[in-house]
Amino acid sequence: METIALTPSDIARFWSKVEKTDGCWLWQAALVRKYGMFRLVQDGKQIMRKAHRIAYQLIKGPVPNGMRLDHTCHVEACVNPDHLRPVTAKQNSENRAGANANSKSGVRGVSWNRLSNKWIVTVGHNGKRYKGGDFTDLSEATAAASALRAKLFTHSDADAA
Repeated sequence: METIALTPSDIARFWSKVEKTDGCWLWQAALVRKYGMFRLVQDGKQIMRKAHRIAYQLIKGPVPNGMRLDHTCHVEACVNPDHLRPVTAKQNSENRAGANANSKSGVRGVSWNRLSNKWIVTVGHNGKRYKGGDFTDLSEATAAASALRAKLFTHSDADAA
């Protein structure tokens, strides 16, 4: 279990940087790539730790070794432990929100094939590519991609139904 050493003053300073709401608890200090970062001094050195990992530890306990914390709310600055769950790196990537920034379709797992003039569905899983079909209608391709992810993935909340 990974444990971040915190003094009582660290803990008080940490919570002073959190805006709690009925939903997300938003980090109000330093952000790096949208994730909250908390500065600590350990062994005379300043270090930065992810704020959501500290919040999880303070409320729920240490994060298991080798695990990441999945933001089930998809808000990177959220530190609400009820919105976090320990997952593997693969499970964390399964529960992504939306398509890549360069997506032409705007739908995860759906791309345009200009040779066939159809939307094609492909989903990567455990190093393999799985084909979900070719579609003339984007909404049909979207549904097929979601169904294929739900079949293959264990942590794709948006596709679970």
